[in-house]
Amino acid sequence: MARSALTGTRVRERRLLIGLKQADLARMAGISPAYLNLIEHNRRRVGADLLTRLADALGVEEAALAEGAESTLFDGLREAAAGRAVGDVEPEAARVEEFVGRFPGWAALVAGQRGRIAGLERAVEALHERMAHDPFLSASLHEVVSAVTSVRSTAAILAESEDVAPDWRARFHRNIYEDSIRLSEAAAALVAYLDTSQEAETGLSSPQEEVEAWLARMQYHLTPLERPHPPAPEALIAGVPELASNAARHLALAHIGRYRADALALPLDRFLEALEQTGPDPAALARHLGTGLGPIFRRLATLPEGAGPPLGLVACDASGTLTFRRPAPGFALPRHGAACPLWPLYEALIRPMAPIRAVVEMAGRVPQRFTTYGYCEPRYPGGFDGPQVVEALMLILPPPEAQDGAPKPVGPSCRICPRPDCAARREPSILVGGG
Repeated sequence: MARSALTGTRVRERRLLIGLKQADLARMAGISPAYLNLIEHNRRRVGADLLTRLADALGVEEAALAEGAESTLFDGLREAAAGRAVGDVEPEAARVEEFVGRFPGWAALVAGQRGRIAGLERAVEALHERMAHDPFLSASLHEVVSAVTSVRSTAAILAESEDVAPDWRARFHRNIYEDSIRLSEAAAALVAYLDTSQEAETGLSSPQEEVEAWLARMQYHLTPLERPHPPAPEALIAGVPELASNAARHLALAHIGRYRADALALPLDRFLEALEQTGPDPAALARHLGTGLGPIFRRLATLPEGAGPPLGLVACDASGTLTFRRPAPGFALPRHGAACPLWPLYEALIRPMAPIRAVVEMAGRVPQRFTTYGYCEPRYPGGFDGPQVVEALMLILPPPEAQDGAPKPVGPSCRICPRPDCAARREPSILVGGG
């Protein structure tokens, strides 16, 4: 158990809270009052045995003295320090506990600002994607720009020409008036549209997003489909608020059909028993259960909460378009557009039937590592005379305790990836300037 530099402060706070004198606590812990005084002023580290005696004397758990409530603050400051050198001066990340102990107010301010910056970055990313892919927003902005340009051009003619005939001057004035009305109406419509979708990430703009919002609310596990006699698929989606469009309900029914097929092939009790024996390794599970990798990937991503490790699953078709997204904590998935070309998902797409395992490091203020499993399987829904349809899957799991070699650097998508020197970059990032 890690003992932070603020253990002494927590010892003193607890002692004062229960009204215990310093000399009495020192006697109970078997140390001198002078040594306890040094501990309480964070000038001596507390060993494991002494920590146990102090915790017993104060009537608290050891963790309450060793860790306290500052861990969130520490994490925030470490994130703020990551990659934030000022000139040639690096933040002293190793002395973060000392900083919190000596200047708690400033520490809370810095951590709070870091949280606000992260929130603003997420807002910029969401707005950028929305502006790039929302047709109404794009058309509204185009109308605003068109009206402004027209007003500016007409005003320039009137300002720069002294001998405009009265009838032409009247016509230009009328054009300015009409364009200003058009500009006002377009701007009002744009503001009204934005005001109706203030809830972050709830303005669902595609059928796929509607289905994903429904599955996220269900935590991706559809309990009724695990039963021997499930209800009709239509009954499962009746009245679901997220599935507002006919297209979304059609996609939801397709998902239900595949989910049910996987549940029949790999019953939950049998799957959980195999998972306990083999762990979340898809290949080991496939061997143990005598099935393909595709159903294993999907069943791992639809386990009930707490039945397996936190994981994510991404699927794409032959065009590279993401057709299913279950985010993993810390692994950013783009809402629109193309994902990172270095994902093992796309490596699997060009190598059908070849399983791919890779440890990757997702770019971010604090890079995080994951173990990914990629697999691509062709299907022939139209028979031998029909086209080959392929689907690639990428399972995202926490990294192993020990790993060989350097992780593969990846990102969410080029437009919001902060890696400046990526050889596979398609376009500049809006997060590092020049975007």
